[in-house]
Amino acid sequence: MTVREERWGRRQRALLWCVLLAAWEAAWGQLRYSVPEELPKGSFVGDVAEELALEPAALGGSGARVVSQGRTQYFALHASSGHLVTAERIDREQLCDVVQQCVLRCELIVEGEMKVYAIEVEITDINDNTPSFHEAEIELKMSEVTVPGTRFPLPNAHDVDVGANSLQSYALSGDEHFSLSVQAGGDGEKRPELVLAKALDREEAAFHELLLRASDGGDPSRTGTARIRVAVLDANDNAPAFSQAVYTVRVAEDVPVGSTLLSVTATDPDDGVYGEVRYSLNKITQKASKIFHLEPDTGAIRLVRNLDYEEWNSYELELQARDGGGLFDTAKVSISVTDVNDNAPEIWVRSALSEISEDAAPGTVVALLHVQDRDSGANGEVRCSLGESVPFRLERALDDYYSVVTARELDRERASEYNVTVRAADGGSPALRSGAVLALRVLDVNDNAPVFAEARYSARVAENNAEGALVLTQAQPNPDWRFSQTQRPGTSGSQNGEEGGAWPNNQFDTEMLQAMILASANEAADVNATLGGGTGTMGLSARYGPQFTLQHVPDYRQNVYIPGSTATLSNAAGKRDAKPSGGNKKKSGKKEKK
Repeated sequence: MTVREERWGRRQRALLWCVLLAAWEAAWGQLRYSVPEELPKGSFVGDVAEELALEPAALGGSGARVVSQGRTQYFALHASSGHLVTAERIDREQLCDVVQQCVLRCELIVEGEMKVYAIEVEITDINDNTPSFHEAEIELKMSEVTVPGTRFPLPNAHDVDVGANSLQSYALSGDEHFSLSVQAGGDGEKRPELVLAKALDREEAAFHELLLRASDGGDPSRTGTARIRVAVLDANDNAPAFSQAVYTVRVAEDVPVGSTLLSVTATDPDDGVYGEVRYSLNKITQKASKIFHLEPDTGAIRLVRNLDYEEWNSYELELQARDGGGLFDTAKVSISVTDVNDNAPEIWVRSALSEISEDAAPGTVVALLHVQDRDSGANGEVRCSLGESVPFRLERALDDYYSVVTARELDRERASEYNVTVRAADGGSPALRSGAVLALRVLDVNDNAPVFAEARYSARVAENNAEGALVLTQAQPNPDWRFSQTQRPGTSGSQNGEEGGAWPNNQFDTEMLQAMILASANEAADVNATLGGGTGTMGLSARYGPQFTLQHVPDYRQNVYIPGSTATLSNAAGKRDAKPSGGNKKKSGKKEKK
């Protein structure tokens, strides 16, 4: 037997019982029938003529009719058969929404007999309605700190069918965090409740999607559904967390002001203001606070002042990230400044001589230098050197101190002063350089004996030459020539009046002099120097230096012999008034004895 056949059988049996009941009640003057709702118009309700034992002739024409209260006539009498039939499709839920038993009343009026019969027709329910919720989408909000076991009432489903066709059960599916509890109300109504079975975590799941089912007891059962969306409200149960406990960054000291050195990041999985993070400097030195700036919204650390490795090469900052609920986290930032070659070597002359004797021994210290480069590493390694072709060298004294010492004997006659350049270069690329200059004057000592330009001199002098006439005109500079007033020589004899001129005071003025004898300053100091022991014939000129001038008109009968290599200038102070030796000296190639 098919389902349809089984259903039709049940309906037939129900109609039979209704007919039997109506026949029993007809004996008492009232007819009762029962029919399911939603029958088509003209459907059989009951055999009125049979139950009332009415003759067909009494029913024909207008002899009998059915009258209903109200405007709508739900039933009619079929005149030929005497059957009560439906005049409209009847919807029980429309007619009897609020009552459990739906009964329609009408009267059968028999005109010929002047009789009236009451008829009641119960409209039975069929499962023609599905349970439904007022809203197909239900949204609930729960805090993530809600305690498990908490119950939340859910909207009821509605089913206008009655009896077994009405709403019978609820079911929940979709998430292990929730379960369903159905409570029975005092009126027997079933009330669903959502129960939190497991603690919520908004950071794990901000929403939970559930499906609530409401089923009736019909056969087959009808089911209505509603979707439940549970929004988990955030609680400030998470503090911000930095991505690193310690941030380390290395920056060159010449990085431009305004540069972003690094950006820190802290995250907070909470929602709303509880998840909004702001950054601040929790611990910072006064010095660092003038160099670095932290952006409170982004966590970027910017440079607001120039770095200087030589001034400070590392900084430690402590940052804080705080959310809108007051929870926070801290992290450290270590900033290392790397050196660039931005400092040239510096040279300080700590001690120095301004003059040195030319006979100073090699190794004599003339200056003490301090050399320093504020850079580090190779940039701060300094190499020192002196200028080329100078008689000095550098010796390390102590750490960054150097001594400038003489490398060999000095010779004032070759160089009377030196400008010594001390050079320093660091190991940077490119290297930075600096220098200093030492001015040093060489003092003269008597280290040169008088030397004649020629080993032998000869001259012819006319006897009528005037006194003071120049005899020899050769001029040679003297490397030791430097006379002072106390060293001014005079002529031999007594003729000094015309020799009152100033004596030259350096070797460069002697090109105006004409001399044949090279003499040292000490030897020229002898104001009565004479040549070879002869008196009154040749002498030195105080104005023109070491040269021969006539001091007496020579006698042609005297042969003047000028000694050669053995001739010297000697002190003639005790011989100033000596008389001429007398007699004529013969010209000869022999040297005159002293």
